Amino acid sequence: MKKMMKQWIPVLACAWLLLAAAPGAQAQDEGALDEVPQDPRAQEKIQNLRIAYITDKLGLTPAQAEKFWPVYREYAEKRREVRQQLIDARKGLDAANPDPDQQKRVLDLGLRVKQQELDLERDYSDRILKVISAQQMLALRKAEGDFNKLILNQIQQRRLMQQRRENVQQRQRLRQRN
Repeated sequence: MKKMMKQWIPVLACAWLLLAAAPGAQAQDEGALDEVPQDPRAQEKIQNLRIAYITDKLGLTPAQAEKFWPVYREYAEKRREVRQQLIDARKGLDAANPDPDQQKRVLDLGLRVKQQELDLERDYSDRILKVISAQQMLALRKAEGDFNKLILNQIQQRRLMQQRRENVQQRQRLRQRN
């Protein structure tokens, strides 16, 4: 029973956090978490939840966690910087006035970014494998994906709830006018 509760604590905490602290978030796929605009406090809370969630899912010992998280944070920051190049390039595209040359450059940049991410993952995998086992490394990939899906689902649910509230308020205003 305690183990089951321990597993749900990060999930419930994520749900609460996102319902309370991530207004206006916009994300469409796993990589879009990098694009979710939030205030710094919400970002910090989500990062803390990510740490708790991944630490739990990997079963990190305190000694492993102490060595793992600085390396992982460094990797995550470099990965975010690489992805930001593509995010910025996509923002520069003009949907109303498509430029085939610019679109081609963005596609090429996308391939270069994927390669840079792969190279980065190779480099950091070696460093991380000095701290955790291969089994934990495989679990890390799954935990990252699961956490991102959890966050995105919470954002979508929050949006739906906000839309429903707005619809109810709009109906109430219409009824008051009649």
